[in-house]
Amino acid sequence: MVSTHILSAYDEDLKFLTRRISEMGGLAEQMVSDSVRALVNGDASLAQKVISDDVILDHAEREVGDKAIVTIARRQPMAADLREIMGSIRIASDLERVGDLGKNTAKRVIAVQGTGVPRRLARGIEHLSELALVQLKEVLDVYTTRSPDKAVSIRERDEEIDAMYTSLFREMLTYMMEDPRNITTCTHLLFCAKNIERIGDHATNIAETIYYMATGAQPEGERPKDDTANTVGAVTE
Repeated sequence: MVSTHILSAYDEDLKFLTRRISEMGGLAEQMVSDSVRALVNGDASLAQKVISDDVILDHAEREVGDKAIVTIARRQPMAADLREIMGSIRIASDLERVGDLGKNTAKRVIAVQGTGVPRRLARGIEHLSELALVQLKEVLDVYTTRSPDKAVSIRERDEEIDAMYTSLFREMLTYMMEDPRNITTCTHLLFCAKNIERIGDHATNIAETIYYMATGAQPEGERPKDDTANTVGAVTE
């Protein structure tokens, strides 16, 4: 009976981690989507909601970390179970960073209010965010299925977001050169675009973690990158 109770409690610990990661993923997705919508529409109240939601995501990450540490101490898991717990910590960290990037984008909404976001650039930012959100949603689905093949597939698509970011970066530079009055707005938009591009990087990190959780190995080879994104896009938050 004691053994059965211990195994049941251990299973509940693992389920808690899985459930919290899924909840964090849903909130992180919503924050990114809302931050871009707030930016494009100049919606300050929606931007403030994104900023407030970041506190919830931070708390959830701490919960995952605390539960993981207690579970390791009490259960002394081996092999696959230990990878599961350590993977949860890493994924929670990546999702918390995704939330931070959404929050940072939301903070730019006030800065560009009054000037407005040029429609062509708005479409570019929306398209970039769609690519990043699709990648994030798909990797969260893979977290549920633990498919190493799908995790590798997502990892290899990161360069699509890099290429889109590079194109948008160059378009914003053109706007700046055409009219110096665009420089302030475009500078804020460049930070927002970089935030979104980095979301793709975190989705790729999660894919690599899932592969490790499923197989016990790291994916082979360097992750694909559009090198021009690094040479022309050195914008940091």
